[in-house]
Amino acid sequence: MGLFHRESKDEGAFLIVGLGNPGKKYERTRHNVGFMALDAIADAFGARVIRSRFDGLTGECSLDGKKLILLKPQTFMNLSGVSVEKAANYFHIPPERVLVFCDDISFPPSRMRIRRKGTHGGHNGLRNIIDRLESENFPRVKLGVGEKPRPEHDLADWVLSAFTEKEMADLKTALDVCPEIVKLVVAGKIEEAMSRYNRS
Repeated sequence: MGLFHRESKDEGAFLIVGLGNPGKKYERTRHNVGFMALDAIADAFGARVIRSRFDGLTGECSLDGKKLILLKPQTFMNLSGVSVEKAANYFHIPPERVLVFCDDISFPPSRMRIRRKGTHGGHNGLRNIIDRLESENFPRVKLGVGEKPRPEHDLADWVLSAFTEKEMADLKTALDVCPEIVKLVVAGKIEEAMSRYNRS
């Protein structure tokens, strides 16, 4: 755990992870926006995320000569790091080349935040990935899913609630740019991605 064989940046593969919960009943819920992002990325790059391994569903494609491993952990959110660690170790991918897409309740569905690294910020999926990789040094894209309607509203109930049709339409504007974010991150241009897509 936490041990990675280092390869040169030019030769190294990237692990692109979308966080969510498996099962039909969670498909349109706020916590599954990472899965939705990965679907958009797979569609854009002609990949199919259907192979069952690493306690997840995987697909592969190439981008500018680099291999991309697409991963949807099937462990449920709180244990996402188990799947991420297995895939990262197998492909010798260090944390710096693990790009994670996840939900964030701090802003609305049309907005996102890209970060080069950072704490889990209370997100249990990110928390488990940090624990399993023993590192906070992986980039992540936090996709807005809307704030709780009331302060006393249960957080678990909120993130497991379904998007409205209006919210899904707003979310599409963020999902549509996820493939471009991957291209920029893989090209070593995360600062450009942040300046282009992070909105105040």
